Amino acid sequence: MRFVIGEYPYHHIDYSLPRFISETRRRELRRERIKSVSVHSLLFVLTVISTYLMGGVWYALPVIVILFSHEMGHYLMCRRYRVPATFPFFIPFPFLNPFGTLGAVIRIRGIIPSRKALFDIGVAGPLAGLAFTLPALYFGISMSDIVPATENTDAAFYLGESLLYKGISYLTLGPISDGYDVMLHPLAYAGWVGLFVTALNLLPIGQLDGGHVYYSLFGRRGKAGSMIFLAALGVAVINYPGWGLLFLILLIWGRKHPPPADDSTPIDLKRRLIAGFVFIIFILSFIPEPFKLG
Repeated sequence: MRFVIGEYPYHHIDYSLPRFISETRRRELRRERIKSVSVHSLLFVLTVISTYLMGGVWYALPVIVILFSHEMGHYLMCRRYRVPATFPFFIPFPFLNPFGTLGAVIRIRGIIPSRKALFDIGVAGPLAGLAFTLPALYFGISMSDIVPATENTDAAFYLGESLLYKGISYLTLGPISDGYDVMLHPLAYAGWVGLFVTALNLLPIGQLDGGHVYYSLFGRRGKAGSMIFLAALGVAVINYPGWGLLFLILLIWGRKHPPPADDSTPIDLKRRLIAGFVFIIFILSFIPEPFKLG
């Protein structure tokens, strides 16, 4: 997940060493680089452990791959447009969390050069993550079991189903008879989590990935539309209080979108078509009520 606050104010460690600097400063930069790599590595290992404890290898491995590919999509596009960015920070969270992690983020400093660059950086993450999410979901559902509903009454919660999930489930398992449920394989659950994360990131609000795509399409003129989506999320809290935290975060920190350096040149038709595809994916992936108590 890529979510930034304010106007890209994050501290960024420059991994390259300038040529004409003192030896003392060179040593300081090396220490900073080692420290930064150590933090990335430690968080990654802890997230592997926390996701493994959550669902074993069949869950942990695909979730890590999905999150990593998502953030590396952003990172590689940042490199393409020479926008400073860190490697992904994984966020382990093994307690009171159905995922074992709060996802991953990259940090960016500086202004994105154009709406074209903003679009490419924003859309690359969800598309890269989706490339691994859909196979995980397809093969995971095909490995899942269909059981009588009475055998699943001790489950802590049921997972909501997006339109895309329902379509893949029907494709792999066919229609499920009344009185039966699908006991998801851990690989399928990893795919469900990947689809859930993709939908959250594609909300066309503020500085979420969907917000980047939305801004690249409409620029400053799209502010009112983005606020309508935020208001709709607020209304959704009435039906599903679980959206409350995300709504507050976006309301306080995520409403504004800093403009790119070139805020006047529109994106081309090809990118507009990709944007349309991405918003269709958002609609098909969004789950109004992600979790239901058993």
